[in-house]
Amino acid sequence: MTVLNRRTLLTTAAATLVTGPALAATQPYRIPDRHKAKIVNIKAGFGPNEIHVDPGNFALYWTLPGGKAVRYIVGIGVEGRYYPGTYRIARKVEWPSWTPTKNMIRRQPHLYAKHAGGMPGGPNNPLGARALYLYKGSRDTLLRIHGTPRPQSVAQRVSNGCVRMINAHIEDLYERVPNGTRVVLH
Repeated sequence: MTVLNRRTLLTTAAATLVTGPALAATQPYRIPDRHKAKIVNIKAGFGPNEIHVDPGNFALYWTLPGGKAVRYIVGIGVEGRYYPGTYRIARKVEWPSWTPTKNMIRRQPHLYAKHAGGMPGGPNNPLGARALYLYKGSRDTLLRIHGTPRPQSVAQRVSNGCVRMINAHIEDLYERVPNGTRVVLH
């Protein structure tokens, strides 16, 4: 049995302070400067209070009055799974549950079959902290603008069709956009 003395306590405390937490997951993600949200000028012709996704630049724009927009860096669907079009946000959910689509399970059963019954919301859920559900009329398209537990995966073609954002960014966007917001995936 080890005796805990003052020296052991101080040495252990100092080592903990120097090395930091053992698990990276306990450390907040530091957004690289090139991925930080920022206000940008946009071309004429875009009305305020809309979302536009530019897949060539991995950017989502929340348009503001006066020819401005908030630009967020995003991940998009892999080749063949990005679906340009005009949608509406019909549902907003904090810490959403997730169920892979039948096509996802069919394409990669080794990854998705175990989640066929769904996964509750939480920090390890693929939809991250928030989700905006994209509809055409009254039909859920199964496309989402959502957060991710893997923030380093933005700025690339990585998803099964959804637009993926850093959790801090989707939390900000979630507060800005109401249901009914027009979304254009270019």
